[in-house]
Amino acid sequence: MTKPTANIHPDAKLGKNVKIEPFATVYDDVEIGDGTWVGPNAILMPGTRIGKNCKIFPGAVISADPQDLKFDGEYTTTIIGDHTTIREFVTINKGTKAKGKTVVGSGCLLMSYVHIAHDCIVKDRVIIGSYAGLAGEVEVDNWAIVSAGTLVHQFVRIGSHVMIQGGSKVSKDVPPFVLAGREPLSFTGINSIGLRRREIHNDTIYAIQEVYRIIYQRGLNISDALDFVDVNLPASNERDEIVQFIRDSKRGIIKGYFDGNNKEE
Repeated sequence: MTKPTANIHPDAKLGKNVKIEPFATVYDDVEIGDGTWVGPNAILMPGTRIGKNCKIFPGAVISADPQDLKFDGEYTTTIIGDHTTIREFVTINKGTKAKGKTVVGSGCLLMSYVHIAHDCIVKDRVIIGSYAGLAGEVEVDNWAIVSAGTLVHQFVRIGSHVMIQGGSKVSKDVPPFVLAGREPLSFTGINSIGLRRREIHNDTIYAIQEVYRIIYQRGLNISDALDFVDVNLPASNERDEIVQFIRDSKRGIIKGYFDGNNKEE
């Protein structure tokens, strides 16, 4: 169902039971999945791909050109998964030749005024709080929570099940399963409450804690700590995810925080 005052290009592809509210604008080369609602004054620009049963609130702008001087008009897209909610005045820029697309997964919540820059990859069940901003080519893994007002530097990776304190400045990678807070941003523990809400067993949570005790509290450098974990702790999906994430990190990971003092990695 579309309102007569909505501006919809005839070449746009709309699924079943899509509802476009007054004064929304849908350009050509836009695809919208079944059951999605597009609120008043939202703008879906060329290259937009919206999944099923999404909600796009008033004033959101999806797939505008990247704010990147290297962008030269190449064809790129913005892909939004199913059941994702995009609140008021969220802006999501399309990709560049770096990745060719910007992606937001399924079941995500992007609160008001969030900005997601070119070539970001935001996976499933991610929550990003109001006024948070992701610079170009940031990656956010499943179930992460990026709280309100957080600023994330370009190329940073945020691991799965992470929770980042509101108002943080994120310039290093944040490994999986952790709480990150304080200034400068530091490891402050395990996101145990979030893990329990997702029905992760206590034994698994304790095993994750042991990995991070070695990484942050043994006084080892990161390389030696990871080798120690590999040799001395039982293999598990969680252990291996942490170790691989850190070994793959190009920016380095956040530091630990103990007794009010930041210690070197």
